[in-house]
Amino acid sequence: MAFKSLEFLRDGYGRFIEQQQVRLSSDFEGLPLLAFLGLLCGLIAGGVIVLFRLFMEAAAGQIMPDGNVEGFEGLSRSARFWLCVGGGLLVGLLLRLVKPKHRNVGVVHVIERLDYHQGYLPPKNALVQFIAASISLLSGHSVGREGPSVHLGATAGSVLGRRLRVPNNGVRILIGCGAAAAIAAAFNTPLAGVIFAMEVVMMEYSVIGFTPVIIAAVSSTTLTRIVFGDDTAFTVPDFKISTINEIPIVLIMGGIIGCISAAFIQITLFTSSLFLSQAIWIRTLLAGAVTGCVALFLPQIMGTGYDTVNHVLLAQIGLAGVLLLTIAKTLTSAAAIGLGIPAGLIGPTLFIGASAGSAIGLFAASLFPDLASASVYALLGMAAMMAATLQAPLAALIFLLELTTNQKIILPGMTAVITASLVTRVVFKKSSIYRHLMLSRGLDYRNTPMSKALRGIGVASVMERHIIKHDRYISRSAAGELLKQEPRWILLTDAEDQRKNSLLPATDLARHLKELDQQPDVDVDLSIDLRRIPAKRLDTASVEIIATLQEAHEKMMASGCEVLFINGAHRSTRLRIYGVITREHIESSYRV
Repeated sequence: MAFKSLEFLRDGYGRFIEQQQVRLSSDFEGLPLLAFLGLLCGLIAGGVIVLFRLFMEAAAGQIMPDGNVEGFEGLSRSARFWLCVGGGLLVGLLLRLVKPKHRNVGVVHVIERLDYHQGYLPPKNALVQFIAASISLLSGHSVGREGPSVHLGATAGSVLGRRLRVPNNGVRILIGCGAAAAIAAAFNTPLAGVIFAMEVVMMEYSVIGFTPVIIAAVSSTTLTRIVFGDDTAFTVPDFKISTINEIPIVLIMGGIIGCISAAFIQITLFTSSLFLSQAIWIRTLLAGAVTGCVALFLPQIMGTGYDTVNHVLLAQIGLAGVLLLTIAKTLTSAAAIGLGIPAGLIGPTLFIGASAGSAIGLFAASLFPDLASASVYALLGMAAMMAATLQAPLAALIFLLELTTNQKIILPGMTAVITASLVTRVVFKKSSIYRHLMLSRGLDYRNTPMSKALRGIGVASVMERHIIKHDRYISRSAAGELLKQEPRWILLTDAEDQRKNSLLPATDLARHLKELDQQPDVDVDLSIDLRRIPAKRLDTASVEIIATLQEAHEKMMASGCEVLFINGAHRSTRLRIYGVITREHIESSYRV
């Protein structure tokens, strides 16, 4: 009795979950539930990022002389060198111990899983990311923590969606929620987090996506502000733009930073391809040696370098210093990323942009003393470098606006961002560095208009529900009763082999019954073989109710079927048929 009650509850739970799946497959009907899941995802992702940052600070307290996670300058030269080399070796040995499929981490991994695996992000990869990125950053490698944060946040969204059996189009949105929450928590810039998720990770803007992603960014930022306070990641001094006459200098600066961005991308790809055949531990050891050699003379390039960026923003470093930092950071960060150090590249782009922008500002000020301070050009350089390298101009501009809270930065910011992006894209033929890294793995964005449209719609929202499941044989009288239910399709099932299932249009059965009615000597209990009557039977395959139209389209292309039947995703409802979907359904959804 207790066993039957348990089975009843389990079946009821499965049906309830799938009712919610149908709701989530529909844009506006599922929006309230998606909004709640966005809130939950933001809190979970924010909590993960807080733990990541607290772990880094606690570990730094044991390693650094003053307990500062950025305090590499306080170490001796030999300590800096061996810290980088030892960290590179340790990361390489760690990655050597795990399976190759679990070594894939970072933003590129998130985009790949979205495009090729319906947003399934394995937790093991996230664990490897957490540990390896922590070692890399604590050992002074010239990388950022934002890429790992995006991976961890996106995995939180993916795991939440999978555990709750959210349809795959909803899982995409939850991954965007996690990515937005991560960037918002990393920089204390919630709006920039939203735009980054839409522009870089999801690569689409939609009404249904904005609401939960915004809620996730807000909840994540609120949580991090409770723990760490309201300050942004960088110290922005008071500034003013002198006159509109500075726009030509901003244009020149944008062009120069576009060139630097292209060089950064090219060096990253060159080092990646040059040592691709080497073992992973050799590559990471070499990355540590490169960073360690440079750190002997310029310890400022170690780690995220946020403290150095703040010095640059406050104009506390001279022209020669910022030029050296620009060159050194470009080389060491590109080498680290290209050689496989599992951490981020957003932080380094901000460092390089700030240093390059400050250098241009200081040089221009030596010629024209009345220009705005070098701090302004450092800020503009940060946004320009980020925009050009990621090909995400809107995210970079919003980041700049949130960082400065000054609307006067918008015009020069737009000028610098667009100029740098165009130079990198048009002159040097470089797209987003993430796309180039995907291409180096033999992959590419599947971001055609058709793909974007189909993967944003769940099959449950467009399926034909007027379907009845029946076995091969039916009596004449039972067939008449069946047709009174007004089905459009009859699914002919085969208990032994589901691959032999086929769909029969109900109109064909009705036509056959009409022909039998014209034969008065036919027995009313005549057994009808539904697989042999004259009809247009369609071979079919199955797809789960959580699938997107893109998955359904790919299944049709692979199987050669014209129609799919939708079955349950829960183990207790695996054999339940919810509806069917045809090529016409997919084509009409895409046209709309």
